[in-house]
Amino acid sequence: MKLWLVRHARPLAAEGLCYGVTDLEAEGDATRQAARALAAVLPAGLAVRCSPLRRCRQLAEALQALRPDLGHQLDARLREMDFGHWEGQRWDAIGRAQFDAWTGDFARHRCGGGESVADLMERVALSLAEAREGAGEVLWVTHAGVARAVRLLACGIALPRTAAEWPTEGLAFGAWECLPLGPGKTT
Repeated sequence: MKLWLVRHARPLAAEGLCYGVTDLEAEGDATRQAARALAAVLPAGLAVRCSPLRRCRQLAEALQALRPDLGHQLDARLREMDFGHWEGQRWDAIGRAQFDAWTGDFARHRCGGGESVADLMERVALSLAEAREGAGEVLWVTHAGVARAVRLLACGIALPRTAAEWPTEGLAFGAWECLPLGPGKTT
């Protein structure tokens, strides 16, 4: 099976803002440009799953307008990590002690009282296991955090124990990658 991961276009938000599950709109022109580029390379009839957050829905809808064979279903498991009360704050305004608490218990700490990395990994693993049960190729319109989680799961890492194990490279806005994934357990 192949999993196509695509990240939404740049959201309409100030640079350096923590916006995890904040439901932001994405740049319209960038969304349409990403949809056009993606529509040109995707095989016909993919199953498309989409985060329910607006910035992802915009891209899935723009893609479907160009390629009616690529209708999508919303999947809440593909949303970005919930950063609790950190949402809407600038990353550089979040206190050092809060970051130290997170990196001190990277897998289990609930950032801003929201989700932990373990929570994110578990829901992505469930969605990935479901995708692996199907045949063929699947497209996920999602977020950088979900893409990083998939990369770890594809390597057999169900839960990063330290921040150093978390992938530093993410998908660029509007970019995609295609991962060949064999059948198998993801957790």
